[in-house]
Amino acid sequence: MTGDDRRRPLVGISSYQDTAAWSVWNQPAALIPQTYVEAVVRAGGTPVLLPPQPGEAGHLLDALDGLVLAGGPDLDPARYAAAPHPRTGPPHHARDDWESRLLHAALARDLPLLGVCRGMQLLNVELGGTLLQHLPDDTHQVVPARFVRHRVTLADDSRLAVALGPTADVSCYHHQAVDRIADGLRATAHAADGTVEALELTGHRFALGVQWHPETDPDDPRLFQALITATRTVTHRETPR
Repeated sequence: MTGDDRRRPLVGISSYQDTAAWSVWNQPAALIPQTYVEAVVRAGGTPVLLPPQPGEAGHLLDALDGLVLAGGPDLDPARYAAAPHPRTGPPHHARDDWESRLLHAALARDLPLLGVCRGMQLLNVELGGTLLQHLPDDTHQVVPARFVRHRVTLADDSRLAVALGPTADVSCYHHQAVDRIADGLRATAHAADGTVEALELTGHRFALGVQWHPETDPDDPRLFQALITATRTVTHRETPR
């Protein structure tokens, strides 16, 4: 192993706990789309999958340099004191609880954090915000398993604008969105219809979420590169008491 290999930051990626099929098997599995793994590697990191599991998350994050909260199913509306909309998917309590622990442990350690789609919504909800449970049809999720490409406008003085410029063409697939923004968070990107497309947490080294899916665009690694750059600015991190 070379010195350069040893310096590749370890980046945790939260993952699904679902039923999957391979070869002759069809059984419960921990999985994540390969695009997340490739995006972290392409940006200069080493990915580490973090499937839902019992217990505290802090001891895991102490060994990591950054965290990606991946996209996935709808959050349980009970987490933001709302009744479920008819179009809201069934709750995934194990994943909600696990990613909540990951998120709070990462923020307590000022660990660089990137939330993708569901990950951004989790960031907002866990800090006290709410969600719109269903956007108008044919806007940000037109047909199953097909991303919608559109342009977002970024706030001039945001971390996102530093990484991506004043606008960006992004790939979205979501039917929910941020409603009330939690205290401490700032909306730093919007779609043309006003949908909040990014949130950044003030007072942290790198804590932001995007409503789109940057991992699906191999020709634009800049957001994952920004995460990796942030991990390399961490010179010392004390474990919270």
